[in-house]
Amino acid sequence: MSDVSDVIPAAATPRVPVVGGGSFPVHRIYCVGRNFADHAREMGAAVPAADDRGRPMFFTKPADAIVVGHDDVIPYPPATRNLHHEVELVVAIGRDAPAGELAVGDAEALVYGYAVGLDLTRRDLQAAAKEKGHPWDSAKGFDASAPISEIVHAGEVGDLAALNLSLEINGEVR
Repeated sequence: MSDVSDVIPAAATPRVPVVGGGSFPVHRIYCVGRNFADHAREMGAAVPAADDRGRPMFFTKPADAIVVGHDDVIPYPPATRNLHHEVELVVAIGRDAPAGELAVGDAEALVYGYAVGLDLTRRDLQAAAKEKGHPWDSAKGFDASAPISEIVHAGEVGDLAALNLSLEINGEVR
């Protein structure tokens, strides 16, 4: 058996601090877009009838796009003049779903905790990619495109429907 060594150093697994101690290792970031009517309209998609939520869009970001810390400076990304931000509820999945079909009522048992995040998007690059039918990777998955708060354990959060998630920039709620 030969000794295999990396030709370049492997990146460390990104980790997000957990309120109360410890950290949560991040393997993948799955994102859901166009999952509510105002966002669908903003993205130029048809808005379904009230009883039909329509089909959301799914995309990913690399785990190393995470930025943790309240005082961290997030650099303005290169190659864009139209950077957008959206506040997001982050769901930290703590374990895999069992093989086969997962009942909707059983999904909550997979959740480790919740955090607040930002989805940063280079909208001009996204529009150009959409025009050509290309993926949005360069618009969504750039360095520092996923700022996140500490994770709060699900048992400490309570009823999500009773909570309000908002973003304030320079004293103005957006």
